[in-house]
Amino acid sequence: MIDNAQHAAASEDKVNVLLVDDQPARLMSYDAILSSLGHNLVHARSGTEALSRLMEMDYAAILLDINMPGMDGFETAALIHQHPRFEKTPIIFVTAVHVTDLDRLKGYELGAVDYVYVPVVPEILRGKVQVLIELYRQRRELERLNKSLAEANAALQAEKARELEALNRTLAQANAELAQANRTLQAEIAERVKAQEALEAADRRKDDFLAMLSHELRNPLAAIQGSIEIMQKKAIDDPQIQWARDVVARQNRHLTRLIDDLLDVSRITRGKLTLQREPVDLRDVVQHAVETVRPLIDSRRHDLRIELPDTAMHVEGDAVRLSQVVCNLLTNAAKYTDDAGRIAVELDQENPDEAVIRVSDNGRGIARDEIGRLFDPSTHEERLNTGAHGSLGIGLIVVRGLVEMHGGVVEARSAGAGRGSTFTVRLPLVEVEGLELKVEPTHTPAAATDQADEANRLSILVVDDNQDSAVSMTMLLELNGYQVQVAHAGHTALRLAQEKRPDVILLDIGMPGMNGYEVARELRSRDEFADTLLIAITGYGRTSDVMQTRAAGFDHHLVKPVDYEKLQAMLAEHAAAGARRDAGRRADEPVARIAGEAR
Repeated sequence: MIDNAQHAAASEDKVNVLLVDDQPARLMSYDAILSSLGHNLVHARSGTEALSRLMEMDYAAILLDINMPGMDGFETAALIHQHPRFEKTPIIFVTAVHVTDLDRLKGYELGAVDYVYVPVVPEILRGKVQVLIELYRQRRELERLNKSLAEANAALQAEKARELEALNRTLAQANAELAQANRTLQAEIAERVKAQEALEAADRRKDDFLAMLSHELRNPLAAIQGSIEIMQKKAIDDPQIQWARDVVARQNRHLTRLIDDLLDVSRITRGKLTLQREPVDLRDVVQHAVETVRPLIDSRRHDLRIELPDTAMHVEGDAVRLSQVVCNLLTNAAKYTDDAGRIAVELDQENPDEAVIRVSDNGRGIARDEIGRLFDPSTHEERLNTGAHGSLGIGLIVVRGLVEMHGGVVEARSAGAGRGSTFTVRLPLVEVEGLELKVEPTHTPAAATDQADEANRLSILVVDDNQDSAVSMTMLLELNGYQVQVAHAGHTALRLAQEKRPDVILLDIGMPGMNGYEVARELRSRDEFADTLLIAITGYGRTSDVMQTRAAGFDHHLVKPVDYEKLQAMLAEHAAAGARRDAGRRADEPVARIAGEAR
């Protein structure tokens, strides 16, 4: 098998050499000389036969006699090289005579590569043919390599084309998938936007519902509060009726506070609560809170200890809201400490940048496992288990929200149930240089009495569709000497205002038909009511509600149930302003008369 393979390889290496001569003897001599090269030697005895042999196969070289009868060597060479297939086939001319330089040049032009002369020198002929055979073999190998390279290149190009086509298909599929993903994403975004809009709409509905609920709850509370105020101004001899009156008063205040806390929690959690920031002395905050909660503390006969620093401690905050924080903590301490307990409120400074407010008691305390969720909304079951039946459990949520809005923190500590508790509020201090503290002007008793007498001469129109609220407010004002008219609808209020020209109009907002905003705008459009004091009396207490009342032309906004002392202060201030206006007019009258006489 190995010999056959070698033989096949050897046969593939053999090339063809064409020997052209009209003399047989000379052809035999060529065979003798060239046979040792091991290649195929092909004979032709004329130029015509040589051309016929060329059409049968390719040749590495042609040994061509010049002097042949019929078609000589030059003519045969010319015909051979005119054919495109053989134009590069090398020719060695054989001649028995000396050729001139001109003939030699002619031979080279016809494609000859060399000349040999007869008698032929075997080594020279063999060497020249061997060189041509080697060149032919190299050229054939080069062609084979070029062909292989061309085939490889074509295969590579085809492979690249296939890969590119596959890549294009992959990209097209990826683009289609990406487009689908984009459509899906757009749909999801649209759904999220829709869901967000639905949440915002639900949030607005909840806010509106809470505002409406607050309004509806505050209306009966206002009537109850007015009735309580009337009963407190009347002498009651029966102790049980006195007790019942005080219970109603406390529970009414409690219900009002629950509504306030509920609305504050909603505003805080939704980021709708706005702080009126200014430098605030925490000593004033604590004192105001103590004054507010003092009636509850005294009613439970608690011993209250207050420790305040001698120097001011300022924070940047809302004084009303900070006071609300301390009020809530003191209220909880008073409620959840048994009668005759001990409560302490301290204001201190543990480091240069932080103020600390502590409210501590010796009351019921807090179980260890409850402290972690103390400032979170509690469920009905949790309140049953902890015994916190007295509230909705939202006061501390308000405390945490307000403290965090002021950049502070609040924490609770307790040694356990029955061992008291301590609530600590930490707030960042600010340095206030050259601060002008607001000092409320003090009034002597005589001045206050004169101011009250002046205010009592005011005429007031009470407008409220809730008859109980209107009647209780009317009775309370009349007990203090005011002249009062009542209207239960907007159009009636406008008619009475035009007829009676009241100094003050207490105007409810949420009335059917013509609401309070519309009544106020109508009144402010008339010159005769430019100086009339308009006070909104309403169950709506949101910031947006206050802005609406201001835009409608109201001077003040009071939330039901009305703080009667605050209302009295507004009435007194308006009466004093009216007195100043009247005095100014009287002072101007002589000047006007003199000017008239001069004319």
